[in-house]
Amino acid sequence: MIGRLRGIIIEKQAPDMVLDVQGVGYEVAAPMSTFIHLPALNEEVTLYTHLVVREDAQLLYGFATSRERLLFRSLLKVNGVGAKLALTILSGSDVDDFARSVQEGDAASLTRLPGVGKKTAERLIIEMRDRLKEVSSAMGLKPVVSEAASLAGAKDEAIEALVALGYKAVEADKMIRSLKTDGLSTEQLIRQALQRS
Repeated sequence: MIGRLRGIIIEKQAPDMVLDVQGVGYEVAAPMSTFIHLPALNEEVTLYTHLVVREDAQLLYGFATSRERLLFRSLLKVNGVGAKLALTILSGSDVDDFARSVQEGDAASLTRLPGVGKKTAERLIIEMRDRLKEVSSAMGLKPVVSEAASLAGAKDEAIEALVALGYKAVEADKMIRSLKTDGLSTEQLIRQALQRS
């Protein structure tokens, strides 16, 4: 199992990136909560990782904190939740917000996330309540990626991220343009757009 990578970002287009780790290029997918805080190309980053091995592919997922990775792994254990949906959930909700929604039985908040219907939201609430104790008790580690998220181009980055999550470009553009965007980071724009969809 590949648990952590430190390398140079040589390609990135949400939600995917390529990390050069001593000459080996690792393709890594990351939730928006991690992706928007990545440093620029040709800079170093450290990510906590999870490897999914399928019959037709080996997929590597990267996270800024071990808490995000722990929640991702817990989500994979929920019936009907695969890696793509788990990544979408983490892109639209941080660990604490998701935990709060589950603990309060707030299915309405969960159904605002793309790909999460009423039945899936109810399943998440039922199956994740106990698992969240493990996630919540995990040490809240400081993100290991750069905290500086550039506000320049935040709208365009948010639209690209929504397209990567499965929205059509026109729909993603409309979602972002309908928000009051002044001073909001890419992450804040994405969260607001997902909550309103």
